[in-house]
Amino acid sequence: MARVYAKISSLFSVFRTIPLKTHHQIRLSSTTPKKLFYTEYGDPLKVVNLTEAELRDPQPDEVVVKLLAAPVNPADINTIQGKYPSKPKLPAVPGNEGVGQVVCVGSNVTGLFEGDHVVPLSQNLGTWQTHLVLPKESVLKVTKKLGLVEAATLTVNPCTAFRMLRDFKELKPGDTVIQNGANSACGQNVIQICRSWGIRTVNIIRDRPNIAKLKTYLHELGATHVFTEEELRSTEIFKEGTVAKPKLALNCVGGKNALECLRHLENGSPMVTYGGMSRDPLTIPTSALIFKDLQFRGFWMTRWSKENATSVDRFEMFSELISMMTSNELKGPAYEMVDFQNYREALINTLTIKGMIGKKYILKFD
Repeated sequence: MARVYAKISSLFSVFRTIPLKTHHQIRLSSTTPKKLFYTEYGDPLKVVNLTEAELRDPQPDEVVVKLLAAPVNPADINTIQGKYPSKPKLPAVPGNEGVGQVVCVGSNVTGLFEGDHVVPLSQNLGTWQTHLVLPKESVLKVTKKLGLVEAATLTVNPCTAFRMLRDFKELKPGDTVIQNGANSACGQNVIQICRSWGIRTVNIIRDRPNIAKLKTYLHELGATHVFTEEELRSTEIFKEGTVAKPKLALNCVGGKNALECLRHLENGSPMVTYGGMSRDPLTIPTSALIFKDLQFRGFWMTRWSKENATSVDRFEMFSELISMMTSNELKGPAYEMVDFQNYREALINTLTIKGMIGKKYILKFD
């Protein structure tokens, strides 16, 4: 175990800091902390409210963090609705992701000091509030070179994309991955990570009025091919040998869309399901199991993070993703900043299909 923590420490040597002030030397500035909260599950527009909050000095092993930005994710909406498997104890503050600035540290805290940027490492910490008091183990220090949007959205979609590409099939440069929901936040990360690793992507999106603009955007991110669902049914690229048959399929839609994707998979390859936006079940033909020996797996980032909370793999993943982001190989999703006071705007937009697979709405704090 000592060697594990030593390796983790060495991964983040770039973040080493000078000796710290204690919470006795740092006083919290006069402020009126605020938070969003809900006391019952239901329609987010009806059950989520804004209120003032209390702010206390940290205990010896705690840090006080002032939030800078926090995204509104579809999973956050589902949690408030009571539809998500991970349910916080009520009353609760929503929000799993975000980036904040350390404003005060406890007397036993090392490796963190006032002004550092941090992201949450645990689920259901409640990032939709101006301030958080957290155990030092619940945050990860990130370089200030990391953009605000990239930092605020680091721990869910980039990590989901990374793990699905790393854990279910050994991929090498020149291999092909097929995915639906390619314009989702996770899909955009898949495209960019694959480009960085030399992997080709076949990306499926729904038809829409601005389809040409969306295709251009995804190609600029690094997509090899972009098809609508209808175009995928008629494409000849796999028969012609233009692109090798995919060795991995990533599914966040389900229904007929997923069925069409698996039709092109190489024998013995896995389809990994991590969402079901169409709400239609994934129906697997018997022939896909008998004659193609396809594999069907599921992935949930929350479970993986809990099971690997202190693993070397987790911190190596963060290190690699942050390196890609600071070198502009991986950028944050299309987004719109919304003032914290206008949180209902972010909720309304995320509740629509626009928020599910379009731009990310991010709460910004003054």
